Amino acid sequence: MIAARTTLFLAALVFAAPSFFHAAALAQDKVVAKVNGKAITEADVQLAEAEIGSDLGSLPDAAKRRVLVEFLIENQLFADAAEGDKLGQSGAFEERMQYWRRRSLRDTYFDKTVKNAVSEADARKYYDSQIAQMKSEQEVKASHILVESQEKAKEILEKIVHGADFAQMARENSKDPGTKDQGGTLGYFARGQMVPEFEAVVFKLDKGDVSQPVQTQYGWHLIKVEDKRDRNPPEFEAIKDRLLGSMIHRKAQETGVALRGKAKVEYVDAEIKKQVETEGKK
Repeated sequence: MIAARTTLFLAALVFAAPSFFHAAALAQDKVVAKVNGKAITEADVQLAEAEIGSDLGSLPDAAKRRVLVEFLIENQLFADAAEGDKLGQSGAFEERMQYWRRRSLRDTYFDKTVKNAVSEADARKYYDSQIAQMKSEQEVKASHILVESQEKAKEILEKIVHGADFAQMARENSKDPGTKDQGGTLGYFARGQMVPEFEAVVFKLDKGDVSQPVQTQYGWHLIKVEDKRDRNPPEFEAIKDRLLGSMIHRKAQETGVALRGKAKVEYVDAEIKKQVETEGKK
């Protein structure tokens, strides 16, 4: 029954395809504004968004669309003024057109070969492979009191053993300006984030334990472990955009290297040529 429904759905899609693509084309050609009778279309809006969309930050969609349309209207007004001054016939205009033609070709090739070649499914596959290799990592939430001498640390420890509050002792005695007002709290951290002498002690303590005085390059510490937990890897959705960006960047680098390998690149400018040769020697 499911197979039959799937077949019917695919058949409907095949017969509907011509009208679907025609509708898509019409959507691209939809006129959103006119300047002196010249149409600005939905396709123009999409191209403008590709050009300046990242500069518009987190504007609501409706506001962003309005800015893009106004941008295109201003473009057309300036273009019309340039035509009126016959600037389109100048050598400078032709040079600029050549530059933007190359840039447009580059962007089109980049979208086709690089950007569209990396999908969310690729990012998910890479994410899953990395998560599978990750080992569970422990995090510790700890507080500390930093003092200048072992004797002072022992004195404070004696008070804590006999009931004094660790956080209050930190506020009154700690020399660490970044944590003393918060009762010495350091928050959660994993291995590699603290100096070795500190870590060698803190990860051996149980929750609620207070250490003997520990010496580091900063002075003498008393350490209290507030909590221990396993560090969970970030969810895919939380890092998806960064992961896609990284994969696209890597794909772009690989594509650039491959294209250079097939091309003959000659540096004519003497100063730039010298820089390239120096870098090559390094």
